[in-house]
Amino acid sequence: MPRDDTPSLPALVLNEPFRPQFHFTPQKGWLNDPNGLVFYEGEYHLFYQFYPDDTVWGPMHWGYAVSTDLVNWQHLPIALFPDELGYIYSGSAVIDWHNRAGFGQEAMVLVFTHHHPDTLIQIQSLAYSIDNGRSWTKYAGNPIISPSENFRDFRDPKVFWYETEAGLGHWVMAVSAKNEILFYASDNLIDWQENGRFHHPQNPETRLWETPDLFQLPIAGRSESRWVLTIGTGDQIPGSKIGTQYVIGQFDGKTFTLDTQAGDMYWADFGADFFAAQAWNSVPDKRKIWIAWMNNWRYAEKTPTSTWRGALTIPRELRLVETEDGLRLAQTPLSELKRLRDARWLWQNIAVQPAQPFRPFVKGNTLEIIAEFEGIAHADQLGVRVLSGNGNAMTIGCDPQKQILFTDRRQAGQVDFHEEFPSVHQAELPLANGRLHLHIFVDRSMVEVFANDGLICFSERVFPDESSTGIEIFTEGAAVQLKSLAVFELKTAVFNSPPISLEEAKTK
Repeated sequence: MPRDDTPSLPALVLNEPFRPQFHFTPQKGWLNDPNGLVFYEGEYHLFYQFYPDDTVWGPMHWGYAVSTDLVNWQHLPIALFPDELGYIYSGSAVIDWHNRAGFGQEAMVLVFTHHHPDTLIQIQSLAYSIDNGRSWTKYAGNPIISPSENFRDFRDPKVFWYETEAGLGHWVMAVSAKNEILFYASDNLIDWQENGRFHHPQNPETRLWETPDLFQLPIAGRSESRWVLTIGTGDQIPGSKIGTQYVIGQFDGKTFTLDTQAGDMYWADFGADFFAAQAWNSVPDKRKIWIAWMNNWRYAEKTPTSTWRGALTIPRELRLVETEDGLRLAQTPLSELKRLRDARWLWQNIAVQPAQPFRPFVKGNTLEIIAEFEGIAHADQLGVRVLSGNGNAMTIGCDPQKQILFTDRRQAGQVDFHEEFPSVHQAELPLANGRLHLHIFVDRSMVEVFANDGLICFSERVFPDESSTGIEIFTEGAAVQLKSLAVFELKTAVFNSPPISLEEAKTK
């Protein structure tokens, strides 16, 4: 097994090609799934699948960072190393407020999958910290759960506290097992009993479920709430979509049931690069905030970065919204990201003509763009091109006739490192009153799009030429009205490398 010491990690070099300036990336090496998201003592804790010794997937560790605002991050030493039970796969974190496990009052407990590289057996295990995450002890009685059947894929436990109206409660664990989710209950985080399983009839045998999450959300404008079960999905069929899906229903502390017998599975994001989304536990203001791996297993090990590979999306706040088609999950960029706004430019009421794109004088590759269009019903296509120049651009477009929003990265710089990377992605987008609202974040090699107040989202990796920094507003077929366009230059977030002490953390 790999070493069990803590290597000195290098300072994060922000001027590397394609290195994002406000998206989270590892200092070096490989990153994939976010893990162990929990808030405690003024800090948002972020763990992640990490291999420090190469820029491709390898023996998994848990990398570690903390933040007081989910914008600026403090990298900390590796939290969990592989051991005799295996590599450290994905999982979650909770605060044991009442010391039910006996590790110590308000211990931080990590629940994760051990994967043995020789036997391929996957088991669920614990580690704990009593100093706010600055040191970790693996539970001597690991594993806490072994597969009850011959599951080769039995992993990614999400744990949370379920409380009844009577004030009683228990810990819940959701674990993926091939193409279904298993639910367990425990009073002490150590002894677990299986309670129920969920399988969706729309999920084929070829589609593997991973990285489940389960949380309750109020319905906007109503006194009701629903439970949302989210799942990382991927077919083994080449060319099929990999991403994060969700279903909506009820959870009674033991089993999850769909709102309707044939309730659909919905995509949380229609881009190519949104996988393993996880929400923070114990956020004090009851916001539900999540983050995802902004990459795709098809080409993740081929992306043209240098000392690092892998990044996370910006944090997003979640809500449930009633639409004409039923309840849907909506996502909005975390409001704290406004702290990065620097210079701002604003345009209003510009008539954009076919073959005459409006090109603001603003250029950049770390931008926030908010565009609102009117009178678009007769256009064939319209939208925004970012990272434009030298014949290259990343296109965010709308086809009003087909009621479709799409992204096109076929000419967005380097695209030849994998056959599936140059691609177009699309989603149905009902257009109300001939209007379109787009909220776009550009961060060097990352583009995130939010439309219809976050009901439609796209996450896309791109690898543009350094000189491709322009913005274009375009239309085809008919003129459209650009009612407003706001462009913000975004400052670089802070990514400090030296670890901070517990005493320093408590003063923040």
